Order: sequence, then C-alpha cells, then structure tokens
Amino acid sequence: MPLVWCSGRRNGPRRGCLGLEAAALAVDRIEGPVSTNVKTTEVPERNVKTTEVPERKGERLKRGVLTPELIVEESIGLLDSGGVAGFSMPKLGRVLGADPTAVYRYFRSKDDLVLAIADRLIEYAVDGFEPSACWVDTIFDLARRIRAVYLEHPAAASLASYRTTQRPAEMRAVEWLLGAVAEAGFEGEHAARIYLAIADFSLYMAGGEAALLSLDIAQQEADASAWTRAYRAVDANDHPNIWALRDALPQVADDRDALYERALELFIAGIQLAAPKACPCPPGTHELH
Repeated sequence: MPLVWCSGRRNGPRRGCLGLEAAALAVDRIEGPVSTNVKTTEVPERNVKTTEVPERKGERLKRGVLTPELIVEESIGLLDSGGVAGFSMPKLGRVLGADPTAVYRYFRSKDDLVLAIADRLIEYAVDGFEPSACWVDTIFDLARRIRAVYLEHPAAASLASYRTTQRPAEMRAVEWLLGAVAEAGFEGEHAARIYLAIADFSLYMAGGEAALLSLDIAQQEADASAWTRAYRAVDANDHPNIWALRDALPQVADDRDALYERALELFIAGIQLAAPKACPCPPGTHELH
C-alpha cells in the first residue's frame, strides 16, 4: 500500500496538487478563522545540514567509512544548499570525498537514492511520534509533522512527496494511519480508501508548498505578487467574484500556515462526519469555528 501523503515558502501563492499527482502517475504507478483548539506539532530538531555543504577537496574517505546513511544525509544537505538543479552524482561524490560511482555500491540508481531520501524525510517527521488516544489527533499530528519537515527541506521534498518508498519509515507511518482509520470504525475497502485520501492530502498539500519553495526566489516572488498585481486589477464586469474579494485574497494567500490549518480542519471534519465511530474526545473538541 503506497504512502502518498502541499509545504514551502509560507508567504507564497497556493499550489494545487494535480501536478504532483500526475507526476506520481508518470513514475508508475475544502471558511473562517483557524480553530484554536487544535494542537500544534513540533518536530524534534535534527543535525541535518541546511547551509552550504563543504566539499572535501582532495580528501578521500577511508574504505568502509561510506555508508547508506551518510550518503542520504549528505544528499539532503546538498539539496538544501543547491536545490534540485544542484543535485548530481558528481557533486555528491565531491561532498562525500569519494568517487561518484561508489554510491552505486549502496544504491542501484539515482532514483533508488531518491527513494531513500524520501523515506528519510518521513523518518524525520515521525521521530518521537506516538499515536494519540484520539484517532483524530493522530491524523492531525502526522499531517503537520510531514509538512514541517517538507518546509525544512523543500528541494528534497519536491522529489519525494509523490513517491512510494516501500521502506521502514513509510511502513511505520502507513501502519499508524491505518490504525487511526480502524479506530474510526472504517473497514475493508472503505478503510483503504479513507487511508489513501488522508495520505494523499497530507503528502500532496505539503509537497506542493515544498515545490514552490524549491523554485528560484524570483519565480516565488512573481507568483506571490500575482494576488496584488493581477487579481486586484480585474474588471468588475468580467470577473465579479474575483473583484468582490480582490482585497481579501492577497491577505489570505499571504498566511500559508492559516491556510494549511483550515484545509486540514475541513478535510478531517469530513472524515469525522463519515466515520462509524466518533473519537473519544469531549464533544466540541474538534469543532470548526
């Protein structure tokens, strides 16, 4: 069962998820203020490079020092510093202080390495996670955790959000989500569909934001300015609905965190309405406001 869970620049335009879904297929295979009664999620800090990665010029790793874990960590660091365009096997080799071909002793291909990177991001997200006594809180927590990590590593996330890793971290996340779905009373094929809907929403929402953040700064700023430059200048007769909200749209689009929380609340509220079993929390705990 695939884990198909949109994060990026918080003050940027919304991105849809259809492009990511299309990309996933190509590689085989929901108004008001945000509720204040939902827990926020803090993902434990990790010692992952987020600045420019120094190259080990003229230095070669000793035999046996190179490991899959080191390769994945350095790959994420390279993506953090140089983006997707700066991620290549020769550059990775220089960062590792090893011949680029040495990577292939641990990964069958660059795509195999990308899948390992995708699973490492999920591993970061679920670090310290424990399922809640409330299945609703479990879903909220996992979704927020993956977004937080994708915001932290947007370039890596832009490669990872639509992939199915088939690796340990993904397997744990799938197991936890399926447990939450079972606690909600869903069974059989219906349970599988609810799980996939949760996973797709979580990964694609976070992945879309990450894809935006991984763009060149000029491209991000151009997209962000569209709400004030293009949408506020529409003709009232041609686009009456846009015109009516021409001042509100830029303000709302500027708050990525609030937008994400609202979408997540609306999405999970729909699952609660369909769930055969209510969560064990006191009535009103997860009400929309």
